[in-house]
Amino acid sequence: MINGINSREMILEILLEIEEGEHSHVAIRNALSKYQFLPKQDRAFITRVCEGTLEYRIQIDYIINSFSKVTVDKMKPAIREILRSAVYQLKYMDSVPDSAVCNEAVKLAQRKGFYNLKPFVNGVLRTIAREMDQVRFPQKEDDLLKYLSVKYSMPEVLVTRWLEAYGEETTEKILADFLMEHPLTIRCRTYLNSKEEVIKSLESQGVHVAPAPYLSYAYSISEFNHILALDAFIKGKIVVQDVSSMLVAEVADPKKGDYVIDVCAAPGGKSLHMGDKMEGYGTVDARDVSQYKVNLIEENIQRTNSINVQARVQDATIFDQDSELLADVVIADVPCSGYGVIGKKPEIKYRVTPQKQDEIVILQRTILDRAANYVKPRGELIFSTCTIAKEENEENMMWFLNNYPFKLESLDPYLPEELHSETTALGYLQLLPGVHKTDGFFIAKFRRK
Repeated sequence: MINGINSREMILEILLEIEEGEHSHVAIRNALSKYQFLPKQDRAFITRVCEGTLEYRIQIDYIINSFSKVTVDKMKPAIREILRSAVYQLKYMDSVPDSAVCNEAVKLAQRKGFYNLKPFVNGVLRTIAREMDQVRFPQKEDDLLKYLSVKYSMPEVLVTRWLEAYGEETTEKILADFLMEHPLTIRCRTYLNSKEEVIKSLESQGVHVAPAPYLSYAYSISEFNHILALDAFIKGKIVVQDVSSMLVAEVADPKKGDYVIDVCAAPGGKSLHMGDKMEGYGTVDARDVSQYKVNLIEENIQRTNSINVQARVQDATIFDQDSELLADVVIADVPCSGYGVIGKKPEIKYRVTPQKQDEIVILQRTILDRAANYVKPRGELIFSTCTIAKEENEENMMWFLNNYPFKLESLDPYLPEELHSETTALGYLQLLPGVHKTDGFFIAKFRRK
């Protein structure tokens, strides 16, 4: 308990908010920014328990159901989340004594008004603490699907889809990678700052800096409390961005003076990168569907003083006649299922439905149809997603090629050699977590005929 704030109570509120539909990173960020005085250790504890409970939810539920007469899906939401977060601590956090985990969970149930359920919470958790090692998990040789689903906490519907698309070995690599901790990646804005100067600034504030894969200006950073407290971030010398996303501007390869339209730009990482590639010349027209999203882009434009990037509200599904055949480059980083970033946003995996998948494919096609009209003759359209679903990526790419006057252009001239492959020579790249050293991501480069 710090200044009247109970960290486990905060964890419960965050988990309930995520259950009601909020994105995990947003719920955690909002809660922590409300209590900025919390010590680094408490912030780290809250973040780890929230993220871990979400990441391992299927496995945790399997454990609880092995000991509880009331199954997880029949429990009251608050009790369910109290038990889940406690089991995560019991199984994955040696630093917290089992007795403390059980006691705190019982106290929290009482504080939330579930006085009559204290014996239930206490009984289930103390039995789990005692007999955790005796849980019989599904075995690979008996039931591969169940084994992968429970071991890696992935819904069976997604495991099935990836086994069909990528086979057992690659699927297991993908699933394992989603549960690994990855440091934050940043892009150093090298046309304005020397990398050495930026690294020195970060290290002077106690940040651990290491080269990220594939790109010389990309770095991984860790051991810092808050990105907003770092001088290099405040002064716009770095941009938080995954390496996979940085590859979009590499593939686009804009020239000084180009006119670029980014149709789904928020929070603006790719737009800013394109602006930097053009060294302040030309124009990047960064668009998104709402004022809220445009505000996010504008915050980043102002922080980085990106003089050739402008933001405006424009729905990517509605044709903008004023932009017809004007752009040298159009970036269409379209809304997607997000399966490639489950490692960062674990709630995605629990919200999958066949209907949502079909709707996403239609939305992407609508946006690609509009975006195609903005590309001038011989101009280019970069199509990207942060997913590993073939119907959103390769299938939509083929649909586009069959219906529009564009051809694929090889990505090899723009990518580091270790990413060259048969598909990059054709004009597209599918990055897979655990196989490549990035998020799951798809990029295709179309050239108007």
